[in-house]
Amino acid sequence: MPLPDPSRRTPITLPDGSDHAGTVFLSQAIDHPRFQVGAFSYASDFDPPEDWASRLAPYLFAFSEETLRIGAFCQIAHGVRFLTSSANHATNGLSCYPFPIFDSQNMEAFQPDTRDTVIGNDVWIGYGALILPGARIGHGAIIGAGAVVRGTVADYAIVTGNPGRVERKRFDEDTIARLLALAWWDWPVSRIEAALPAIMAADVAVLETIARTP
Repeated sequence: MPLPDPSRRTPITLPDGSDHAGTVFLSQAIDHPRFQVGAFSYASDFDPPEDWASRLAPYLFAFSEETLRIGAFCQIAHGVRFLTSSANHATNGLSCYPFPIFDSQNMEAFQPDTRDTVIGNDVWIGYGALILPGARIGHGAIIGAGAVVRGTVADYAIVTGNPGRVERKRFDEDTIARLLALAWWDWPVSRIEAALPAIMAADVAVLETIARTP
């Protein structure tokens, strides 16, 4: 089974031969200095925007001090939003009102929170999830529909609810360690294509055999 062409903006072709505009490879759809995204990561939207960066991360500006980093092979559903650190207000004064943002001379120098938001590889973020400033989501995690996520999410954890809580891990700790050691998302495309049956069948042993193949 071949992987889709990572250079395509719209990687899904419908049965009638047309491109599905509502799903895009973000590496091809986003050109933003503070937004980094790996190959094959896609987002879907029922009302596809012209500006996918602003739709997904509306508070991430070109002059923001933080970055939003999303790994490879991530899956981002309709309605997901990343509230990056530029959205935060200062809380150490008598008021949280962001007075400096109304002065163009001081706007860019005023950013109380500069934490990056980092999403690992092979992460599925479900419908309407909200990722808060500074969140760090591990490889292989699943973020349930409508979840509100802050802080650190472990590799291969399943998070649901508001506030987001870990319901369980997708695999036992030994399997997770083996998957992290394999890091299949970093392999050459040809090797990933050869491994797709094992990946889809959750056969870690076969995946390890493919990893050792010259």
